[in-house]
Amino acid sequence: MALELFTLGDPIADTKAPRDVPISERWSERRFRAKLVNPANRRKLTVIVVGTGLAGGSAAATLGEAGYKVKSFWYQDSPRRAHSVAAQGGINAAKNYRNDGDSVHRLFYDTVKGGDFRAREDNVHRLAEVSVSIIDQCVAQGVPFAREYGGLLDNRSFGGTQVSRTFYARGQTGQQLLYGAYQALERQIAAGTVEQHARTEMLDLIVVDGRARGIVARDLVTGEISTHFADAVVLATGGYSNVFYLSTNAKGSNATAIWRAHKRGALFANPCYTQIHPTCIPVHGEYQSKLTLMSESLRNDGRVWVPKERGDTRDPRDIPESERDYYLERIYPSFGNLVPRDIASRQAKNVCDEGRGVGPNGLGVYLDFAEAMQRLGRPAIEAKYGNLFDMYAQITGEDPYEVPMRIYPAVHYTMGGLWVDYDLQSTIPGLFVIGEANFSDHGANRLGASALMQGLADGYFVLPNTISDYLASGPFGAVDPNHPAAVEALEGVRVQTDRLLSINGNRTTASFHRELGRLMFDLCGMERSEESLRKALDRIPEIRQEFWTNVKVPGEAGRFNQSLEHAGRVADFIELAELMCVDALHRNESCGGHFRAESQTPDGEALRDDDNYTYVAAWEWTPEGVPPVLHKEALEFEYVHLAQRSYK
Repeated sequence: MALELFTLGDPIADTKAPRDVPISERWSERRFRAKLVNPANRRKLTVIVVGTGLAGGSAAATLGEAGYKVKSFWYQDSPRRAHSVAAQGGINAAKNYRNDGDSVHRLFYDTVKGGDFRAREDNVHRLAEVSVSIIDQCVAQGVPFAREYGGLLDNRSFGGTQVSRTFYARGQTGQQLLYGAYQALERQIAAGTVEQHARTEMLDLIVVDGRARGIVARDLVTGEISTHFADAVVLATGGYSNVFYLSTNAKGSNATAIWRAHKRGALFANPCYTQIHPTCIPVHGEYQSKLTLMSESLRNDGRVWVPKERGDTRDPRDIPESERDYYLERIYPSFGNLVPRDIASRQAKNVCDEGRGVGPNGLGVYLDFAEAMQRLGRPAIEAKYGNLFDMYAQITGEDPYEVPMRIYPAVHYTMGGLWVDYDLQSTIPGLFVIGEANFSDHGANRLGASALMQGLADGYFVLPNTISDYLASGPFGAVDPNHPAAVEALEGVRVQTDRLLSINGNRTTASFHRELGRLMFDLCGMERSEESLRKALDRIPEIRQEFWTNVKVPGEAGRFNQSLEHAGRVADFIELAELMCVDALHRNESCGGHFRAESQTPDGEALRDDDNYTYVAAWEWTPEGVPPVLHKEALEFEYVHLAQRSYK
C-alpha cells in the first residue's frame, strides 16, 4: 500500500536472546550471561512497579524478596482488585500429568501455531519452559487448584490444543492466583521492602539522559500530582481492550501508562492484534458499559450450535437434534468446540450473519450442556462450573442447567503492546514491560489460559533475572523533583489536566468513548477491510478534534474526580485507536485475530502473507499531523515451520 499513512524507519532486532545455542538452552544461557547484583548492593537500588495484577504483583513481591527497594503503584483501593482477578478458566503448564503427550516443546509449538506464526520463537519457548515452575510456586503459596480423587492436580483442555494442560480453580483461577501473588506482595510490604501507593495513577514517564528514571502520578483521592524516582521502571498495567468501550475488561482498565511511555519513545508493537473472545454473554442494550466473559473452559463440555434454518425462534429444547447445526464440530472435526478463540469467534459471526443467530437480536449462538449433564450428571457440572453458571443466571435470568447458554464474541485481550526484547526491556533503557502490557508472547492470537501463564512467568521468573543485568550498572545518578526532565514531565501533566477542565463543552467523556468504541468494533473489529479502515481513519481525527473542543469535564483537579480520570484515558484511547487502524491497514494479510476481508482462503479461513508480513510492526510515536514511523523486526522460525494453520 502507499505510505501516505506512515513512513519506514530502520529495522529493529532483539539482541538479548543467545542465538549461538539451541533454543532449549537460550533461557538458561541468558541467565548465566546476565550480570548479577550483589545482595548488599540491591538495597541501594530502587525499582518502580506500576500495576498489581499477576505480572505486577508477582514482580514487586519477587524483587522485594530479592532485596531491592520497590515502589508499587496501583489505581485501585487494593491490589486484589487488579483485573487479573476476573480471569476464569485456568493457567497452562507443560506438566504432562495426564500422560497424554504434552511437553515443553508441544506447548511451545501450540502457542506459536495458535498465534498464527506471528510470535517470537525465543520468548514463547521460554514461556513454555517456565510454565512448569509456575504451578509449583503457586501450589507452595496455597493456591487451591482443583484436584482429582487421589489428590493430584486436575487438568482440563482449552482451545487450540489436543492435550489437557490447563490447571484451574473452578471458574475462579485468576482470583486465586492473584490472591497468591497478593499474599507475597503484602509480606514484602510488611517487611518494608515494598512501598505502597494505592489509588495512584501513572500519567507520564520521566526519562533522564535516555533512561527511564521515574514517573509522574496523580493521587486519585486528593488530586495531588507528584513525581517518583527509581533506577528502573516496570510497567505491568494490562491491555487496551477498552478502546472498544464494550469489552470484557473492567471499566477502569486503560492504556494510559503504556501510551504515555510510547509518547516518550517506547515503540508500540502490533497494536492491531486484538482478541475477540467467543464465549461472552451477548449485548443486551445500549445502556451496557461492559460485557461479561463466560470462560472458554465451558467449551470442554458445552456444545456450540445454532438452528439449521434461518429465523428459527423455537425454544432450543424444542429443536430436535436433526435440525441443529453443531457447526464447530462439523467444520473442525479434529478440534471441534475447542478450536482457538479467533476461529470460534469468526464462525459464530458467520452463522449469525447468515441469519441463524439466536436471541432477541439474532446475535448469539447456543452453548449447550444437556449432553454433558446426561453423561456426567449435574453434580459433576456444578463442581466444575458452578460459579460460572450462577453468574450467567444472575445476569440473564435464565437457568443454564435447564436451557442452553446464549453466547456471542466480545473484545477481550490485546496481543499488541510495548515492544520489548528478550530481557523484557523496551526501547527506552531502564523501562521494562511485563504481562499483557507488552507484545512478546502471543503473536496474532492468544490461546486460552496463556495470559495467566505469561503474567506469572514474567513477574516471578523472567524479569527478576533480566532486570539485574541492567541494574548491575547502577545506581545511576541521583534525580530529584528539581531535575529539568522531572519538572517538564510534571508540568506537561498539569497543563493537560487544566486543559481538559477548561474546555467546558457540551458532550460527556462517556459519549466520546462510546462513539469511538462502536466505530472501532464496526470498522476495526472481528473483520477489517481497506474500506472500513480508511473510513475509521477519516473519522477518528474528527472525533479527536471534537473531543478537545467540546468535551465537558466537571469538577476540579485538586480533589477526587473520576470524570477527569476518564477524560485523560479516553484522550489516550483516541490516539491509540488511530494507530491501531494504521497498523491494521498496513498489514494486508489475515493472521489470528487480525482478519482482513480481502485475505481469506476459499473456505473463509485467515490467509497469511508470509513473504511480506513475517515481522513485528513496531511503531514510533510522532506528533499529531506527522505520520508514525514503522520499524520492522523480522521473525525467524527455526523450530516451528511456517504452515497454513489448520484445526480440521
